[in-house]
Amino acid sequence: MGQAILFAIDGIAREAMLFAAIGFLIGGIDDLLIDLAYGIARIRARWRGKGSRSLAVSPLPMALFIPAWDEAAVIGAMLRATLTRYGDADYRIYVGTYPNDAATIAAVAEVAASDPRVRLVIGPTPGPTTKADCLNALWRALLRDEVAGEPCAAVVLHDAEDLVHPDELAVFAAWLTDYDAVQLPVQPLADARSPLVAGHYLDEFAESHGKNLVVREALGAAIPFAGVGCAIRRAMLGRIADSRGGQPFDAASLTEDYELGLTVAALGGRTRFVRARDAAGQLVAVRAYFPASLNAAVRQKARWLTGIALAGWDRVGWQRGGSIGEHWMRMRDRRATLAIPVLAIAYLALVAWGVSLAGHWLVGTPVPTPDVPVGWLLVVNAGLLGWRVAMRVAFTGAAHGPVQALLAVPRVLVANLIALLAARRAIAIYWPTLRGVPARWDKTAHHFPDSHRNAA
Repeated sequence: MGQAILFAIDGIAREAMLFAAIGFLIGGIDDLLIDLAYGIARIRARWRGKGSRSLAVSPLPMALFIPAWDEAAVIGAMLRATLTRYGDADYRIYVGTYPNDAATIAAVAEVAASDPRVRLVIGPTPGPTTKADCLNALWRALLRDEVAGEPCAAVVLHDAEDLVHPDELAVFAAWLTDYDAVQLPVQPLADARSPLVAGHYLDEFAESHGKNLVVREALGAAIPFAGVGCAIRRAMLGRIADSRGGQPFDAASLTEDYELGLTVAALGGRTRFVRARDAAGQLVAVRAYFPASLNAAVRQKARWLTGIALAGWDRVGWQRGGSIGEHWMRMRDRRATLAIPVLAIAYLALVAWGVSLAGHWLVGTPVPTPDVPVGWLLVVNAGLLGWRVAMRVAFTGAAHGPVQALLAVPRVLVANLIALLAARRAIAIYWPTLRGVPARWDKTAHHFPDSHRNAA
């Protein structure tokens, strides 16, 4: 009986390891191709020139949209910091609130009372709805102001916890002359309270906005918006609204920013991902604190996974007639639906092998060795994993320095744990939507830098 159980455990370990090894090989080759494409893109960019543009005071009137549900703790400080950093540029700030969120309304009203550029917008529906629904309320407020004679050339999207860069509007103005939309990098702030959980966002965005979006743009694929630090020309947003019955943001979407970027491309619009530097050499980027607790990070990642990889697959599809690069990038957007099960099975294989080793030691029998092909798979995957970790360390180090680069190594395991837990929650969120249950804004608590002058 004992031998039979041990034989079964050996079989589970062997098959799980083989399945995971093949999955890791496919994913590793995919990542390696991205690295190769990035290298080619960098060489071509240097050959052609950097394509930078001189910055000036923004001549374009812009409207900043900030959806705010339960943001009383941060919205006041964020608005004051934004007004200080933007200075005298031509802009106004629309903050969307809900009638059942008196604390946030009061915080916004206090700032609006001292600066007419801040517009408090109270939506008609008690919250929370979706962020897109809140943004649509801001769009309607903008239309009313336009009728009253206040023009707008572009709409800028931000969240209530964002720390904007002083040159942001000037960068937008410089590139919106030739493009329909502009996306700036997002650079998470290092949080001393949570070097592992909050810190793993530093690693992911360093690669995503330092490499992956660069490759995406080089391939001519659609650039998905990050939901913050992006500007869309008013005319383009109007076209999107006309195609959606007057509402530019899809209220049924959990990741309206991702879908909006794809919609701009589908309508023939051009988006530019801009990595510009200010006079001091600092990256013009959006900076913010990200979730510091495991539960908050899982909730946020689950929303992203649901909106992009699950519901997004249903909603935006594969763009019939799209280029190979476009299909490749959309496949990578949804890769988590395959990568996370592979990761889970890999951990199962580790547990099974551990039990197998202990069992064979107890009964005094030799441990079965992997077949030669499996052994070679493990060697190749080990090499790909080493390369992958090296790339993460390199990009994190370039963005945040050597200390964070070293922390990126243990944070690989933290990121895997968060991904596994988020996948389970994402399925729980996605399943009811298949039965017609409306999506809700599953937000996380935010933290704004105490000293924004030193944060960026």
